[in-house]
Amino acid sequence: QVQLVESGGGLVQPGGSLRLSCTASRSIFGVITMGWFRQAPGKQRELVAITSTINRANYADSVKGRFTISRDNDMNTVYLQMNSLKPEDTAVYYCNIHLLDRDYWGQGTQVTVSS
Repeated sequence: QVQLVESGGGLVQPGGSLRLSCTASRSIFGVITMGWFRQAPGKQRELVAITSTINRANYADSVKGRFTISRDNDMNTVYLQMNSLKPEDTAVYYCNIHLLDRDYWGQGTQVTVSS
C-alpha cells in the first residue's frame, strides 16, 4: 500500500503564506495527475489545484493568482504554495495522486487562516 504523507499546514494570519507538501511512501508508476482538494466544515470537498504529467495546471477560480501547484520530476511529491491567504481558505487540505485505475489520498492537513 502507498501512503501519502502531508505536511506544512497550520495557523496563519490573513495575507500570510503557507507551503503544503505531500510525499508518497514509495515510488508510484502510471501517475496521470497530482492535485490538492480541500474540505471546510459543513461543506463538500472541492478541487483546489491539479497538475498533469506535462506540468499543465488548473486552479479553482477562488484561488487563481494566489496558489501555485508544483511537483518533483519523479512525480512522488506535490506541493501547494499558498499566498495571500484568506479566512475562507480555512479547511482540511488533502493531496491526491490519480492513476488510471485508482486514486491515492493524503491524510489531510489543517489550514486555519485567522487573526
